Amino acid sequence: MTNATSPAPQAVPAQTLLLLVRHGQTPTTGKVLPGRAAGLHLSEQGQSQAREVAERLAGLAVDAVYSSPLERALETAAPVAARTGIGVKEDPGLLECDFGEWTGAALADLSGLPQWRTVQHTPSSFRFPGGESFTQMQARMVDALDELRAAHPGAVVVCFSHADPIKAAVAHALGTHLDLFQRIVISPASVSAISYADGQAPAVLTVNSTSGSLAGLRTP
Repeated sequence: MTNATSPAPQAVPAQTLLLLVRHGQTPTTGKVLPGRAAGLHLSEQGQSQAREVAERLAGLAVDAVYSSPLERALETAAPVAARTGIGVKEDPGLLECDFGEWTGAALADLSGLPQWRTVQHTPSSFRFPGGESFTQMQARMVDALDELRAAHPGAVVVCFSHADPIKAAVAHALGTHLDLFQRIVISPASVSAISYADGQAPAVLTVNSTSGSLAGLRTP
């Protein structure tokens, strides 16, 4: 009689957790398309939101912090860097969409343009005059996140970015067509979390989270 040999346990793929954080409130949030214009800083409310993000991340073993090079994103990342002792690395892949000639335009003015309907309902077919298309923006953001998760396998990586790039990344992870990405809401200083493992589809753990501890996103 021979003893049956138990099969060797399968190795569990390392889970890489990317936290996508929109920058905090600015004086122009909800009023204009600031785009990549320099010199836009957080408002007092935005600074408070940035501190709250750092507090919410307490209990998570953060391994790396990346940010869009724009001031409002870097300022939102600063409290997390101070709390964790991890320096912020700038990543141009996390930049806001290039709105081209629409940069700095008032949303109230843009909403009256016939092109605005395209932006809202079929964004995959739209390119900002003199700027990026939504398709280019999504590809850039997804590529940046792929590079970050490849560089930090099994780690927790916090990425500070902007509303539209985060919406596009979440839509891609969900397998949702870009034309539906405007249905995703990404509020100032909100956190969206995507877990990646080799050979598996990404798992969207939370979207637009604005309160409460985030420690539960990472199980021991």
